[in-house]
Amino acid sequence: MKNLLIGLGLAALVFGGNAWGQGMAAQDILAGMDKVRNPGQPFRLTNTLTEYIKGEARNRVVLVVFARENKQTHQFDNVVRYVDPTRDAGKMVLMNGSNMWFYDPSSKASNRISPQQRLMGQASDGDIVTANLSKDYTARLVAEEKLLDADRQNRDCWHLDLKAANEEAVYSRIEFWIEKGTFRPVKGKYYSDSGRLLKIAYYHKFTEQLGGLRPSETIIIDAVDQNLVTTMANSDMRAQAIPDSWFQRDFLPRVKID
Repeated sequence: MKNLLIGLGLAALVFGGNAWGQGMAAQDILAGMDKVRNPGQPFRLTNTLTEYIKGEARNRVVLVVFARENKQTHQFDNVVRYVDPTRDAGKMVLMNGSNMWFYDPSSKASNRISPQQRLMGQASDGDIVTANLSKDYTARLVAEEKLLDADRQNRDCWHLDLKAANEEAVYSRIEFWIEKGTFRPVKGKYYSDSGRLLKIAYYHKFTEQLGGLRPSETIIIDAVDQNLVTTMANSDMRAQAIPDSWFQRDFLPRVKID
């Protein structure tokens, strides 16, 4: 009996340790992907969104995104400025912590919005801003799998299941496939609060940007109608100092962007 109890105790320690180790590993994998997606310094980039219906381009929006990591929360603050189409030029979105504001220069007013608010096609406001997912989600390692990427190439991936860890998370649940070794995101599946699959995203065209290979294009496919596709193409990523004042809602009318 004594030997049996010792054996059961060791088994519990081993299995408990493995579960704990897998949980830590999953979070580390997610943090590694964050480093691939996000530079470790304040930066700006141009984000071009194009909506396709049955392969035909219908709408296009060009945005300039300014992002800087908040040293207290280790999450990113963002200012997004509309460039094109002309009718929207000068409009801005501010994301500061869990608060997101939309500013319209024609009315000089800023109104609070939800990160889930649809921007264009399958892209929401929460999709265009920079975020450290490892700060907003708890990751679980589901499996190690082979997966075809956007270019139909086989990738050895970690399959992670992410659950929102706080109210700042844009989605309640995300699944990610992350390439083993490189920590590059390959595929993501995004779910609503009710558990319904909203969209599927593929990350590709990795290019050298601010000291690392980062995805320069994301393909977002409607989960219900795969004829509806939105692409997000990032370009002109470069380091830029961003004043503290830009992240204050009341200062938005005075933000001057070249």
